[in-house]
Amino acid sequence: MTNSVKPSPDLAGESVPVDVMGTARAFMESRVLLTALELDVFTRLGGGGTAAEVAASGRTDPGATARLLNALVALGLLVKEGSSFSPTPVAARFLVRGARDDSVDALLHQSSLWETWSGLTEAVRTGDPTPRREAAARGDDWTVPFIAAMHRRAAQRAPLLVEAAGVEGARRLLDVGGGSGAYSIAFAQASPALSAEIVDLPAVLPIAERHIADAGLVGRIATRAGDLRSDDFGTGFDLALLSSICHMLSGDENRDLLSRVFAALVPDGRVVISDFLLAEDRASPPQAALFSINMLVGTPSGDCYTESEYAGWLRKVGFADIVRRDLPGPASLMIGTKCR
Repeated sequence: MTNSVKPSPDLAGESVPVDVMGTARAFMESRVLLTALELDVFTRLGGGGTAAEVAASGRTDPGATARLLNALVALGLLVKEGSSFSPTPVAARFLVRGARDDSVDALLHQSSLWETWSGLTEAVRTGDPTPRREAAARGDDWTVPFIAAMHRRAAQRAPLLVEAAGVEGARRLLDVGGGSGAYSIAFAQASPALSAEIVDLPAVLPIAERHIADAGLVGRIATRAGDLRSDDFGTGFDLALLSSICHMLSGDENRDLLSRVFAALVPDGRVVISDFLLAEDRASPPQAALFSINMLVGTPSGDCYTESEYAGWLRKVGFADIVRRDLPGPASLMIGTKCR
């Protein structure tokens, strides 16, 4: 007698369930949108235009362009009247360069991820990420969309993070891998007595400096080129922020980073880690589990980690009074204090 797997009674004789097929085909809608963004279709259309006009301005094939525009109509991002296409209100607001809520560069970061995620099967076979350039060697075509994506999320979360972390008693903030400067700006706006220093790669700093200038905080937020994997951060900081940093690193690298942050803080200084937190079984919440895959294909040793792992690293390097604070959205905070 042989063992066999019997189909579930409610699925016997049925084709692949709709939700499974939908997940398998989801890349199609994603690719249509990303191609439209890469070709700047929504901006080229402006108030409206034909496929031939869009093809001429973008130097694309007219027939293929028409198919793309029709697919965007099907996705609810364009409206078609006769042979003329125009962006829907949502597309006009978010997908047209120069619009009030222009999100083109932020969304184009997903296009940057397309290549690395396409290597997932091989990454699972080998344990190695998709071949890529190190961040310091990537050009503006990668850096600008990446920082734009990070800035959009950070600007929305920053007030909530500042409120949860608190600014009482903090006069100097160390913002490690501070990116666009959104969090340093929010902390400085919340406390006139606070100054901040952003440490990040040289290619990122001009972007941060533009945002700092726009916020009128040039005198209170400084920038410094540095490598968070190896650099000494200095001393005298009351508060240190690691936002969306630890998932890029291995456990050993995070312990080393936290030890250098510990050395940079004054007694009673605090470190605030903002990142995805996996449940202890590592299978939830869904966004953290999926982001762990993003780190598998995109970094040599990054991952998402659990609350107990973060707490263990913090205690190991000397932090105490460790607390977790949950915010709306996928990321949570882990906060530790350098006790006297």
